[in-house]
Amino acid sequence: MSTAEAPATAEPQGPGGRGKSSSPRRIPVVGLVTEDEDAQGALKPTDLSHVTKLLEETDKDDLEEKQLKFVKKLVQYYQNGFPLRDLAQIFKILNLCAGKIENQPCFIEPACDIIKLCGLPFLKKKVSDETTYAEDTANSIALLGDLMKVPSSELRIQICKCIVDFYHAEPPKKHITGYQQASSTYKIQMAEVGGLAKMMVQSLALLENQLVEKLWVLKVLQHLSTSEVNCTLMMKAQAASGICIHLNDPDPSGQLLFRSSEILWNLLEKSPKEEIIQQLSNLECLLTLKEVFKHLFMRGFSHYDRQLRNDVLVITTIIAQNPEAPMIECGFTKDLILFATFNEVKSQNPLVKGLKLSNSYEDFELKKLLFNIIVILSKDLPTLQLLIDGKVVLALFSYVKKPEKHKISEWSAAQYEELQLHAIATLSSVAPLLIEEYMSCQGNAQILAFLEWCESEDSFFSHGNSFHGTGGRGNKFAHMRYTLRLLRAMVYLEDETVNKDLCEKGTIQQLIGIFKNTISKLNDKEEAIILEIQSDILLTLSGLCENNILRKEIFGTEGVDIILHVMKTDPKKFQSGLGYNVLLFSTLDSIWCCVLACYASEDYFLEKEGIFLLLDLLALNQKKFCNLILGIMVEFCDNPKTVAHVNAWRGKKDQTAASLLIKLWRKEEKELGVKRDKHGMIIDTKRPLFTSFQEEQKIMPLPANCPTIAVMDIAENIRAKIYAVLGKLDFENLPGLSTEDFVTLCIIHRYLDFKIQATHKQRELANKSWENFLARTSNAKTLKKAKRLQEKAIKSSRYSEQPPNAIVHQTDIKGLNTTVPSGGVVAVESTPVRLVGGPLADTDIAVKKLPIQGGALQRVKVKIVDEPKKSVPT
Repeated sequence: MSTAEAPATAEPQGPGGRGKSSSPRRIPVVGLVTEDEDAQGALKPTDLSHVTKLLEETDKDDLEEKQLKFVKKLVQYYQNGFPLRDLAQIFKILNLCAGKIENQPCFIEPACDIIKLCGLPFLKKKVSDETTYAEDTANSIALLGDLMKVPSSELRIQICKCIVDFYHAEPPKKHITGYQQASSTYKIQMAEVGGLAKMMVQSLALLENQLVEKLWVLKVLQHLSTSEVNCTLMMKAQAASGICIHLNDPDPSGQLLFRSSEILWNLLEKSPKEEIIQQLSNLECLLTLKEVFKHLFMRGFSHYDRQLRNDVLVITTIIAQNPEAPMIECGFTKDLILFATFNEVKSQNPLVKGLKLSNSYEDFELKKLLFNIIVILSKDLPTLQLLIDGKVVLALFSYVKKPEKHKISEWSAAQYEELQLHAIATLSSVAPLLIEEYMSCQGNAQILAFLEWCESEDSFFSHGNSFHGTGGRGNKFAHMRYTLRLLRAMVYLEDETVNKDLCEKGTIQQLIGIFKNTISKLNDKEEAIILEIQSDILLTLSGLCENNILRKEIFGTEGVDIILHVMKTDPKKFQSGLGYNVLLFSTLDSIWCCVLACYASEDYFLEKEGIFLLLDLLALNQKKFCNLILGIMVEFCDNPKTVAHVNAWRGKKDQTAASLLIKLWRKEEKELGVKRDKHGMIIDTKRPLFTSFQEEQKIMPLPANCPTIAVMDIAENIRAKIYAVLGKLDFENLPGLSTEDFVTLCIIHRYLDFKIQATHKQRELANKSWENFLARTSNAKTLKKAKRLQEKAIKSSRYSEQPPNAIVHQTDIKGLNTTVPSGGVVAVESTPVRLVGGPLADTDIAVKKLPIQGGALQRVKVKIVDEPKKSVPT
């Protein structure tokens, strides 16, 4: 598609008259379009510079008619689209037309016609045109957003239609020879580069009371917000709060709320979420969201209204995650709690009077969303009183009961099952915060009764359709899993009232019985969920029995049997990823909490070869288990019967326990980077236990409640535990050791000596510090030298460059001959009473006089003498 061009020396003839161009380049010239040429769809030359100059003129009588005539010819000439190379000049002409609209409304139509043509694909003569004219194109498209300031409804609407066409471009009616269309996404990309989205957001402030234009702008922003770049630009223009506060504006069409919520969704998904939440976390936005949600909840009956209501609730849920959001202050929290519980707890509140949810998909989703937002709101402590007032725990416990077969419910069986699981999961977060309400609802009794139903053989077909129902189709495992999670959450509060009540109700025996029953039901299909159930049971038992001998005795031999059963699991399964690792951790924890310190259980554990099983697990050489197993071994070795079991154990290739422990020591030291020679002997005799990590570790100040690096070294690596176990074995007559093992054993034997060695070093440093102090106090030269070093250290610690206009205060006290920093506490002796005259002495300020001899203020008698009159000069 070629354009007829004339040399620069040619004088183009056109309707506007004759003119000469002094430009050395070839420029488009004005020409007439014949019917034959028009039928071919060819672009004809026109002088854009001439049209621009004509529009800039203001001093001719018939100028307006001539200007309009040329602009209309321009529109006709480019009826198939604008070439990229002409875009800058065309938009300059558009800008001139728009500038005349306020005083000359007749320019609205030609300006709208030009903008309408911008909706067509731009045309390129060369493949490189898209890159060559990218800056011109971006600036031109940005001008569309700037033209929204022109006070013309027709123009603004046409601009919006043009931008929407970027996303739904139609090909030109005719193919222009020599030209190709720019790529379909070119305009969209240039709109991002030009910052069009930001300008369109800013234009909303001009359209407060102009609904039609506002809806068109929102439609544009709805399209623009599908891009991450545009969403970031909109975020910087405060689009989220600006759009949110107008959600409740009058709009008979309903488009405002729909498009606005869609834009907010896109902003939350495609721009920095935290920033958008911060913009929406103000009182004005939340009050608007509250009124919109209440209106849709109470008066929205269509499918569309219910969907919109749920969208608003999801946006609110995201905002509620910000603890600074004034959810309580605006009253939204109280209303949400009411809406979440009015079905289960009867309320006289007029907001829910006569209100009923249906079993439609939208109402079902609403109920789950309300449960979800309760969990989020409960993280804010001031919300707890509102949860108490709203009887949330009571409402949620209405689901913790077996389904009644003949009871009429607004929910289907599948829906009720999902809500039941969701309610129990919500209780796991809420009930631990509201212990009194939990106990007043007989929470323990309800949970144990529900667990009994979960274990029973009642005919019940679980649908298992939801997230919470995973793994529970056709059985009650999903119900059991979430109920045990709730029970574990309550036990781990370590509230003695709750735990004592549970034990008195036979919880320990019931949980052991459930564990035994799950063993027989273990199969490939439900393996993962059963393993999770077993892990939760053991963790709950650990929480109940810890530090309580009586409960450990109740745990007894039956409890030890289920522990031994898990310990006999095929080691290959620990790598399956199904949950056997978690189950083993729970089992080791239950040994620690339920067996140790109870002599009867310890003896039974030893009789059933429990120590052998522990050493078998230790021999697997899995670092994540070693620390815990060795800790248990240390405690078990306090039982005199344990040593014989440890010495009797044999592993693969007839490995002994001592050989295993020494091997683990060497492996640990190798990982820690402790220096040893090829025979395992000490290389650094001054620091025999020093690790490479300790060498790299810098000195860092730590809070008083944080353990020191030395303490963490003992807690995290296993050397101290290995030393303790071997110490129980007396370090002597250990079978099955090699020469290298004996070398390592000597190092292990001296472990504590090497650690006292560190204590001696600290004492030496303390003594040296004291000697330095004495030297400073007895020798003036030493004191001056120390003072100079101290001043140098202080100076080096300060910033070398001061910020501009900063006021620097000198903190040094000149002539102070001390190197000991002053403390933060200053002792001040009170002024003697004889000088002050008592607490009521200085009540008359006017008669105070400072004594000549100095000291405190004293009350003295002062005679007031009238001053002599001054003569006034005449």
